[in-house]
This record gives sequence, structure tokens and C-alpha cells, in this order.
Amino acid sequence: MTELLQYVLSGLTVGAVYALVALGFTIIYNASNVVNFAQGEFVMLGGMITFFGWHAGLPLPLAAVLAIVAAAAVGVALNKLAVERARGAPVVSLIIITIGASIFLRGGAQLVFDKQLHRFPAFSGDEPITIGGATILPQGLWVIAGAGMVFGLLYVFFTHTLTGKAILATANNRVAARLVGINTDHMMTLSFALSAAIGALAGVLMTPITLTSYDLGVAYALKGFAAAMLGGMGVPAGALAGGLLLGLIEALTAGYVSSVYKDAVAFIVILAVLFVMPQGLFGRKSTDRV
Repeated sequence: MTELLQYVLSGLTVGAVYALVALGFTIIYNASNVVNFAQGEFVMLGGMITFFGWHAGLPLPLAAVLAIVAAAAVGVALNKLAVERARGAPVVSLIIITIGASIFLRGGAQLVFDKQLHRFPAFSGDEPITIGGATILPQGLWVIAGAGMVFGLLYVFFTHTLTGKAILATANNRVAARLVGINTDHMMTLSFALSAAIGALAGVLMTPITLTSYDLGVAYALKGFAAAMLGGMGVPAGALAGGLLLGLIEALTAGYVSSVYKDAVAFIVILAVLFVMPQGLFGRKSTDRV
């Protein structure tokens, strides 16, 4: 029983990061129907910028805030310089643009930073906390709490603020939103900034546990996409549930089968969802009237 609890705690910690990445996918998808495969690079930027800021002498909280703001600026630049200029292009073309942006950001990080693995101190020390015989690092609690906080704030933002409702209106019908006075270009830019900031926060929270490097974005992008697909693409609650469930599946696979197959779980999940339940756990089946 203790062994199972240990796997569950580990799975929830990693799954919370996948949930944050999946939430980033969801925000962009809802705003533009585009799957942003550069989302994983924002996780990388969050960790790398925080480390180098802290290494340069900045207080860790200030370095983390700087990383989140910088990642949000990169997200705005991605929208303005690439996605917005290709408006009207097929969705597949826009997805390819985001893949190209991912490659560009990864190469840029390699030149600006380095190829080494990096870590900065945990927020509350490294003394494990015992729960029912199993242990979890204090940083793991920061990760789980961070994912829950982001989900709660996003729920309030999209349901109780005019700006959040304007983003949803833009996603639902861009032409109608423009007719009622909503600046849809501004809403798209805000969506990319918000998505990038959430990804960077995931990188900041997870780096003390898993380390960071210039090339970790691809893995997080694929697993975040798998989590979003599992929960239902475009559904925030589904992104949270999908991320946590994927993390649990990974941890149980590594514990009871073999850690060799742990990274293959995300791909198996994507294929299973596409074949069995394309709308995901919380997605709704769509119908077309003819």
C-alpha cells in the first residue's frame, strides 16, 4: 500500500506539470483552433531564464517573475510575427508554424544559454515530507498547489471577467465578436501571452525537481498535448484531469512494469484517445447540420 501511495504522489507531481502545459494548449486552441506545439519551449524558457537570472545574482522570486514575463513576451512575439501574419491559412499550416517556432526557440536557447543541465534551489528546502509511509518533496507540493491555483484563477478569469468572456467570444465567433466591439487581435495576443506565462510557471515550479536544459521542451509539449487530448481538447477541466491522469499512468507504469516504457505512455494515450474516444474524457461530440 505504501508503494502504491508513493507512485500516486510521484504521479500527481509530474501530472500537475502536464496539466499546466495542457492548459496552455487549451487556451490557444480555444482562441484560434490552433495546436501550439511551441508550448513546451515556454516550460524550458521558464526554467532556464530563472536559473540564469538567479545565477547572475537576482533573488530567486524576482528571477522567476522575470522568466514568466519574458516567456509571455515571447508568446506575444510568436503571435504577432508568425501566427497573426498567417491568418486565413489552413490550420495545418499554422500548426507547422508553431513547430517551426519550437525549433527556432530551442536553437536560440542553445546559443543564448548552453547545453548543460541546470537546477536552482527548491522553494521550501529538500527535506522530504512523509505521508502515510510515502514521501514527497516540498517542491512537489508547490507544483500541485500551483496547478490548482492556476486552474482556479483561470476559471474565475473566464467566467467572471469581461476580458475572459471576450476571449471566449472571440473563440466562438470572431466576426460576431468584432461586430460587438471586441478587439479580437488583442484577445488573441492576450491568449498567447497567458498560455506562455502558464508554461513558464510550470518550468519554474518543476526545475528544482527534474532539472532544466535547452532541449526539454519537446517532451513536455508531447505530454501536454497527450494530456489535453485525454481530457478533451479545449476543455480546461479536461486539461487538468488529463494531466493528472497521465502523470499517474506514467508513474504506475514505471513502478509496476518498467521505467523504460514510461515515456511511451504519452504516445499510447494519444493513439488510444484518437481511436477510441476522439473527443476525450470531457469533450463533447460535435455534430454538423446538413
